[in-house]
Amino acid sequence: MVVRGGWDGHQPIEATEEFIPFLREHGFEVQVHESPEPYADADLMAGIDLIMQCNTMNTITDGQFTGLRAAIEAGTGFGGWHGGIADSYRNNSDYLHLVGGQFATHPGKAPEERRGHMDDNYVPHTIEITGAGRNHPITAGISDFDLVTEQYWVLADDYNDVLATTTQKVRPWDPWHREVTSPAVWTRLWGAGRIFVCTPGHRVDILRDDNVGTIVRRGLLWASR
Repeated sequence: MVVRGGWDGHQPIEATEEFIPFLREHGFEVQVHESPEPYADADLMAGIDLIMQCNTMNTITDGQFTGLRAAIEAGTGFGGWHGGIADSYRNNSDYLHLVGGQFATHPGKAPEERRGHMDDNYVPHTIEITGAGRNHPITAGISDFDLVTEQYWVLADDYNDVLATTTQKVRPWDPWHREVTSPAVWTRLWGAGRIFVCTPGHRVDILRDDNVGTIVRRGLLWASR
């Protein structure tokens, strides 16, 4: 099941279309929904092996969330990237608990370099594979890599199995006083289900990065029932 929508800046249609052919090649029958409404359909959800979600800054009803959580606890996999999974439903704290990380901010360029465009928040940074990540099927064989895009500062907890991190430096214009390391790729076990999150993936061009694309494809397969 593909669930997409929310803020258009994350290209939810184009981004999910990047991976739908891959899922079909791996034997999935794919259905696409433009809202989380199907999560409330228990009969439908019982037959879903994997949810690929790209739905940013949207809302979810109590019934929809309860259905999503029940499906994951029963073994449905749940995976996605960037704000499509880590900034989906700010109105529901239980969703944040389920996913294990919430986008807080993406510190941008120096104030004098900002022009009021999306790329004001594009900064060079490194995605660093953790020790656990070097031995995990999602990230094995991938070395640390550099990106120029949004760098997610994520609020998270230590129940996550963190496969990669990124460290926000302290620049002269920043108000914080020490470096902050956030999870960039993580998994989370919930009941019988598996959750996969990759914070890089702001737009299609980043999802087409060899490292990011590989991580997402592997992560979706890993999460599936």
